[in-house]
Amino acid sequence: MEAKDLYSYFLKSTGVATDSRQIEKGTLFICLRGEHFNGNKFAAEALEKGASYVVVDDLEYFKKDKRHILVKDSLKSLQALAHHHRMQFSIPVIGLTGSNGKTTTKELINSVLSQQFNTTATVGNLNNHIGVPLTLLNINSKTAIALIEMGANHLKEIELLAAIAAPTLGYITNFGKAHLEGFGSIEGVIQGKSELYQFLAKNSGVCLINYADSKQVAGTLNQEIFSFGTSSSATVTIKDIDRGADENIVILAEETKIISQLKGAYNFTNIAAAVAFGNYFEIPIAKIKKGIEAYNPTNNRSQWHTTDSNTLVLDAYNANPSSMKAALESFFSSKKEDQVLILGDMLELGSFADEEHQKIVDLIETKNIEEILLIGPEFNKTKTSTSGFKKFDNTNSAIPYLQKKNFQNKTILIKGSRGIALEVLKDYL
Repeated sequence: MEAKDLYSYFLKSTGVATDSRQIEKGTLFICLRGEHFNGNKFAAEALEKGASYVVVDDLEYFKKDKRHILVKDSLKSLQALAHHHRMQFSIPVIGLTGSNGKTTTKELINSVLSQQFNTTATVGNLNNHIGVPLTLLNINSKTAIALIEMGANHLKEIELLAAIAAPTLGYITNFGKAHLEGFGSIEGVIQGKSELYQFLAKNSGVCLINYADSKQVAGTLNQEIFSFGTSSSATVTIKDIDRGADENIVILAEETKIISQLKGAYNFTNIAAAVAFGNYFEIPIAKIKKGIEAYNPTNNRSQWHTTDSNTLVLDAYNANPSSMKAALESFFSSKKEDQVLILGDMLELGSFADEEHQKIVDLIETKNIEEILLIGPEFNKTKTSTSGFKKFDNTNSAIPYLQKKNFQNKTILIKGSRGIALEVLKDYL
């Protein structure tokens, strides 16, 4: 079935779902399957719950009636449907990728843009080959700008997502040591993320770039760019002027002081990018300021949280060598006394895992940190020379130690990959 034919069913529906738990009356339910699941099994259940149509790619679950739609590949049909829908709109579509800071930057940009425009943006981090199409299908007649986050862990993935979303404007947060197992090297990361640049170059799109990132500058030669940075040579000049009393990032843009709710020096670039997007779309600085200052992270990303006993820096959503180093350096520079580290393994590093975890330990040993809790099998393999390190196989095994230790009046950084689930430890701090 062609995308345009499936589109007629979409227009008669109340929206698309790929999870039977999210069925509403009138939903177009697309049955996806993978290595360990078969969504076709839930076709009948979806109809019982009120779905108007079900899209199946398994003959065993296909019934010859008006409510069953048979396709060769449900995933490809979803992606083609999303692309067809996106092409019905001549609005700006922003593609956003990078190794670190994607979701925080996306939320900041959306907070700024929504001060003046109706936006449709990626919810959470639904940024893969399924999440991107679902976000695109949420675009409607009221949408003035779409903001699409794109994640990738191997080459050609951004190329696919860009082809589906057809962005008119793109931004890469950075090139870092994330998903090295899939990309193979930092050079592979640069190549993979730069697939967004390549799409924009072929389709007369605009690249928004960080003028201080030489890789971004070099990767966008002979392309239309809109740049930001501390240099006066950038299209938009933004100054990192201060840290507030509680270490909040404070910037200066168009002679306007903007006090964010974000902490950590690495967040300056994320904030600056959001300011630049606001400038690109000619949003008044007063509204840009309002959008930046209104954003408060609530997703385990750069959250500062005060308990009855301690101050926690909760950054437990994701971790890779680049983001871990940045978080540590920012934490050390805060000059807070009585610092404690709780670090979890950085996942998806493949053959680089031993080397990169040891580098983090070596960095920590140059600092005077009272206690360091290392959690996970990779950190357990590292060599440490000071007595401050405590190693645990997993998050749960660290809980009895925290209960016994009962930290008081400490500033504690909690940082690790999502799979380590460090956020549960905050209840014991």
